[in-house]
Amino acid sequence: MSFDNLPIALTIAGSDSGGSAGIQADLKTFHTFRVYGTSVVTAVTAQNTRGVEAVHPIPVETVRDQIDAVATDLRPSALKTGMLASADLVSAVADKLGRYRLRPYVMDPVMVATSGDHLLDKGAVNVLKNDLLPLADIVTPNLHEAALLTDLAVVSVDDMRAAAERILGYGAKAVLVKGGHLQGDAVDVLASPAGERIWRRPRIESRHIHGTGCTLAAAITAGLARGDELEVAVDRAGLFVARAIAEAPGLGQGHGPINHFVDVD
Repeated sequence: MSFDNLPIALTIAGSDSGGSAGIQADLKTFHTFRVYGTSVVTAVTAQNTRGVEAVHPIPVETVRDQIDAVATDLRPSALKTGMLASADLVSAVADKLGRYRLRPYVMDPVMVATSGDHLLDKGAVNVLKNDLLPLADIVTPNLHEAALLTDLAVVSVDDMRAAAERILGYGAKAVLVKGGHLQGDAVDVLASPAGERIWRRPRIESRHIHGTGCTLAAAITAGLARGDELEVAVDRAGLFVARAIAEAPGLGQGHGPINHFVDVD
């Protein structure tokens, strides 16, 4: 295997002790996409497939030091953020991304876990919207996160389109609103100044869906790191997640992990 021009991707996110989501899911996804993964840990969680037991944010200075270490030696070809937990962490990450001009940047606004547990302080939402979101090349909220970001009820495809337009107004270059929690087919809406695209895929009934949001954002990041156009990266990432759900290993007693080892293409 040749390592010439090996793409590098960075994930700035929390650690999931269950291995289904967060840093662990991101690094598995990068590896499957043949992208070298680096990481900045923002929080340590005690969690498994049944839920989140505890969240312990990493000191802000340590997060800054991790970003400095990666950006000055293993500069990423693309990066993503996930769980940032607090307003201070959001501000610190926004400052470093701006200072190092790191992009393309995929923002997964992790606010609510699949189990329903809140993973972002209420006070951090405005900081995220004002300081971090305008740096993003694409933001990937689920229905709950889109509602929290926009103060809109997001329960239909038309609502998803309206939420995407509002988030574009906050400064993001593109928005992918994920409709995995809708009834019927799974629908994703991609909006950008260039237009709109909607994906409809048959719903796969499974309780093994933990980490789907992290994995989708990581797959988009990996595609961008490899040089894919945004719509191509989103399309490939969606197919990858669908396969990963369909072939989930069936681990755990709650919302189990998906299969990060499925083929990309």
